[in-house]
Amino acid sequence: MVFRFAKTLDPITLFHTPSNPLSASAYKTLQRASTLAQSPNAPASSRGEFQLEITTAPPTTDQLRNILDYVTGNPAGAGAMDKGARYAVSEVVRGARDAEDAVKRFKADPEGTFVRPVTVDWTNGQAVVGDNESEILKMVQQINQN
Repeated sequence: MVFRFAKTLDPITLFHTPSNPLSASAYKTLQRASTLAQSPNAPASSRGEFQLEITTAPPTTDQLRNILDYVTGNPAGAGAMDKGARYAVSEVVRGARDAEDAVKRFKADPEGTFVRPVTVDWTNGQAVVGDNESEILKMVQQINQN
């Protein structure tokens, strides 16, 4: 008898504020993508199903550091806008100049400084700030590299 472990689904988290129109739009995009991924008509080349996590809580400090790494393209998150960065640190944490300042501001006021919506693909180290539907879909439907 051969035992196989079920493949765990890639977690994708939406840091969400239901009353924010951008956040509501990102949520609807992710719901549609999740439904499509579960469909028998889903493209074979796509990621397939993923575990959609919706939270209204701010990220933990460690999660924030990872998000900053993903959006700046810099493991140190040093610059506000490094080469290859998709977003400035200040687009994730209001008023932040760099990753260190972002963490400091975030710790002082997580609810007031963390900008939502942010969609995070933890497995592939990517994040989308805002409700850009094409960017969110590109991230969640990507070909799985595993």
